[in-house]
Amino acid sequence: MMAEYLVTGRTNGTTRMGSPYGTLKVKNLEDEKTIAVWDMAPEEGPKVGQLVTFRNLQENDGKVSARKFDVLPGTMPDESHPLYHLLPRPVGHEAWQQTVDNLLKICAESPLRNLIADTAEKLYTPYSQYPAATSIHHAYRGGLLNHTWQMLHMLEGLAPCLPYPVRVDHCVVAILFHDYGKVYTYSRDGEQQPVNYLMGHIYLSANKLHRVLEQNGIDASETESIVHIVLAHHGLLEYGSPVMPCSQEAIIVHMLDNLSAKTDTIEHSGNMEYVSALGTHVVKQ
Repeated sequence: MMAEYLVTGRTNGTTRMGSPYGTLKVKNLEDEKTIAVWDMAPEEGPKVGQLVTFRNLQENDGKVSARKFDVLPGTMPDESHPLYHLLPRPVGHEAWQQTVDNLLKICAESPLRNLIADTAEKLYTPYSQYPAATSIHHAYRGGLLNHTWQMLHMLEGLAPCLPYPVRVDHCVVAILFHDYGKVYTYSRDGEQQPVNYLMGHIYLSANKLHRVLEQNGIDASETESIVHIVLAHHGLLEYGSPVMPCSQEAIIVHMLDNLSAKTDTIEHSGNMEYVSALGTHVVKQ
């Protein structure tokens, strides 16, 4: 009987000869594999979160591969399936709200409190339906919510430890909006949309935030400071930031974004796997 796996990650690429291929991370209760599937186009299944079996796998020098016609995509499992919980799921509303409430206590005197509370409630549902990336980190439906929540949760613990004045409320608003554009740049299944190449998520996120702040009567100087945090959250120009972080708040949000993304990347990488996004091999002991 062929073993059934759950697809926990996928990246797409093209060989030197121009042929498409996909790299699948698959897992079941006994095993975990990274499999290169030759001639598999990006629009072809399986997708992250989908069950899959393989008629035949080839192993060469420790690397596992398969041909497209040996890959048998299955269904999307429900909660009763034994493999369902191998893929991370969106954080519950109660945990999300608790973190937001704790940050609101830290920002008790902030004029942005109502905006934070309203925005957090409005974004919970859409963020729980989209990935934070097509691969590498939080690349599953609901990953956008979990990534955002992790950043807020870390800020919740970090803020009381900072030895200098920081506008925590600015950080909270920026974190809530920093990846807002990804609900447009990705499909719910993680497929890149044309607007991702035309505009990109940073522009879409900053533009939305700018309009929200103006609509809520936030003055121009404060608006610029908050929008800057979103524009700078990738940290370096070569990583896609239109600007470099120029404030304490921008540095903090950039570091939290990086910490959430890189630790999730390690969590969902195999032992001794080389991860190009990290520039190193992952070692798990």
